[in-house]
Amino acid sequence: MVTSDQRRRQLAREKYERQQKRRAEARQKSRKRLAVIGAAVAVVVAALVGLVAGGVFDKDKKDEAADPAATPSASPTPQQSPSPAMAIDAKAKYTFDLKTSAGDVKFEMDAAKTPQTVNSFKSLADKNFFDNTKCHRLTTGGIFVLQCGDPQGTGMGGPGYTIADENLDALGKPNATGQVIYPAGTVAMANTGQPGSGGSQFFLVYKDSPLAPSYTPFGKIDAAGLKVLEEVAKAGVADGGQDGAPKTPVTIEKGTVTKN
Repeated sequence: MVTSDQRRRQLAREKYERQQKRRAEARQKSRKRLAVIGAAVAVVVAALVGLVAGGVFDKDKKDEAADPAATPSASPTPQQSPSPAMAIDAKAKYTFDLKTSAGDVKFEMDAAKTPQTVNSFKSLADKNFFDNTKCHRLTTGGIFVLQCGDPQGTGMGGPGYTIADENLDALGKPNATGQVIYPAGTVAMANTGQPGSGGSQFFLVYKDSPLAPSYTPFGKIDAAGLKVLEEVAKAGVADGGQDGAPKTPVTIEKGTVTKN
């Protein structure tokens, strides 16, 4: 015979056991939730670390990136300083003579068509700006150019000022895709893709290349210089790709501009 006191103790014990069971189940559910949340946070953190390492959140890097399949580009607009005062004969022709480690490259510049560009290059060359600088970029797919004129040799350097675009209609009307052909032998200004953002970087076209008419064409390479460029291009890009440092290093040992 179970007394009422024993019955109360039994009911209390059963109630206590139920409470303990519910608490254990709650703790188990809480641990599972925390485990799931922790895993999700780890995934997010890992993703963020990957994005930062890849430069996705680096605004300057994103803004500076070039499209190797379409555009020969220079650095973003440099900190502005005054462009050189006009000091050339705007009716004359000038020759830019590049003594490079791969051979001599000469091209003629017509000041009547591109006075600001020719004046800037004459001013820079007179100050030995181009001496001992690397041609940092060769492109062998889509467009066919060797890019030079950066004192840093990285594609990010310039003279500290920009010059106006000139002669942009010289290569004819754009086709349906908004492009014109820059013929082999053309020398044109590199830029960021923005109007008036050219500095000291330029590209030498060694094979006909389709591009938007946004890059000032200001020179014509002589036959001997074009052969030098073709040999550099034949060796390809250093990493085996289609855009990057040339496998055959090209250093401008001396750059001079003279009036014809």
